[in-house]
Amino acid sequence: MMNLLYITWNVDPVLLHLGNLEVRWYGLLWAIGLYLCYLIQAKLYKHERCPEDWADKIFLWMSLGVIIGARIGHCWFYEWHDVTLPWMASYCRAMNISTEPIQIFGWTFVYRNPYIEHPFYLLKIWEGGLSSHGGAIGLFIAAWLLNRKHFSKQPKFHTSMLWILDRLCIGVGVTATLIRLGNLMNSEIYGGVTDLPWGFIFVRDGQTEPCHPTQIYEMLYCIVALIVTKCMYRYGKAYRREGLLLGTFLLIVFVTRFLLEFIKNDQEAFEAGHLLNMGQLLSIPFIILAAWLVVRAYRRPMNPDTAVDA
Repeated sequence: MMNLLYITWNVDPVLLHLGNLEVRWYGLLWAIGLYLCYLIQAKLYKHERCPEDWADKIFLWMSLGVIIGARIGHCWFYEWHDVTLPWMASYCRAMNISTEPIQIFGWTFVYRNPYIEHPFYLLKIWEGGLSSHGGAIGLFIAAWLLNRKHFSKQPKFHTSMLWILDRLCIGVGVTATLIRLGNLMNSEIYGGVTDLPWGFIFVRDGQTEPCHPTQIYEMLYCIVALIVTKCMYRYGKAYRREGLLLGTFLLIVFVTRFLLEFIKNDQEAFEAGHLLNMGQLLSIPFIILAAWLVVRAYRRPMNPDTAVDA
């Protein structure tokens, strides 16, 4: 429902029930995003006359990398809780986690992380908790392993981790867009109160005032990153400069993400009162890496070995 001042958002995050199993929009959009990324990769590899099985290999490795990385990233970066807070103390007792502050070299730390004390909790992915920064790290690691194990053994092709990621980032733009749509369907990760006419009241999250739909803002910059990198590949032949596509993609995504965090609500209580939240702190290394990749790409001569006329 919408009126002239705001949009009331009350979408059920569950698409359908199959007995005791719930099919949620978020999970479905993740799956569709990964599949579309696979189709894009298959088209790019066919265009560059790569072996036919490369698209299948990258789909498997990158899917595992992004999901495992996103899960571990969330649990490591965002699940630190102050055990002096009553609600956290109750949670720790229920989970059989000590509520005593940690003493290390005379320093007292009141934050504890249940996933460190109980690593098997990582497997409870159905309870939610995925980090885009962790997913990006997982993709980097998977690309390095994949190139080392498979792609670099093809003498006809001059591949590297960056070679893989330059092409992968185009498809990732589609996947990231759909994941943010999934966040919208979950009524999560939105911004502060706004009087703009496109503000959303997230009824299912208990909101009574319109807030910035930052999920939509993030969808838009993912679409921009997709269009820019696709055009650079197609018309600018940017694949001839190793790291340029990846660097451009990371700059668009993480600079915009850094700025949007100023209007987003904190994801966790420990972020309250900090100058920069966790999302911004994690974005800074990616921004620095992106700038270095772009500068590096233009300082090096174009690589004719990977040039494939479209």
